[in-house]
Amino acid sequence: MPLKPNQVRHLRALAHHLKPVVLLGQHGLTEAVMAEIELALEHHELIKVRVPGMEREDKKDAIEVICERTGAELVQSIGHIAVLFRKRAKDSQISLPR
Repeated sequence: MPLKPNQVRHLRALAHHLKPVVLLGQHGLTEAVMAEIELALEHHELIKVRVPGMEREDKKDAIEVICERTGAELVQSIGHIAVLFRKRAKDSQISLPR
């Protein structure tokens, strides 16, 4: 589900104080990293992922792959940090504005 601009603003505000919970290491986007992202999204719904040491296009491609494989929405990408959101099917802690 694509996010509306007011929903993106709301999620960016919620994510402002969060620390990155997943860090892509020297081996890049591995299955272990994908599993950690899945767990983090299931537990937190809104996460920050640090993608250091890559060129701009490689970073963009890695973030797109993460979003496609996890079903998450990219909220924001600044520098080496990407903010991702995936609403839980039930017991969601984050309510989005309409």
